[in-house]
Amino acid sequence: MARQTKTKRPVHEVRMGRVRAAIWENDTQNGTRHNVTFSRLYKDGDDWKDSTSFGRDDLPLLEKVAVAAHAWIYGAGQSGNGASDNGKDEDSF
Repeated sequence: MARQTKTKRPVHEVRMGRVRAAIWENDTQNGTRHNVTFSRLYKDGDDWKDSTSFGRDDLPLLEKVAVAAHAWIYGAGQSGNGASDNGKDEDSF
């Protein structure tokens, strides 16, 4: 029997123009934590692709997407899904 692999999907995405933030949920011993990956969409011929490289003109939009992702994570933390909202950054040591 073939082994099935389950592709993990982001719990939320924020997209503004061609800049996207994918928010990933990770269960840890300390509770639920979120990580964010950023990408820029572009078209190569007929195919849509993404890159993690951003040009000068992408940076203001990247900032807005990052702020929206941050707001979503803190909103999710307050909605009772187990995410930490203790006033510290989630990646604090």
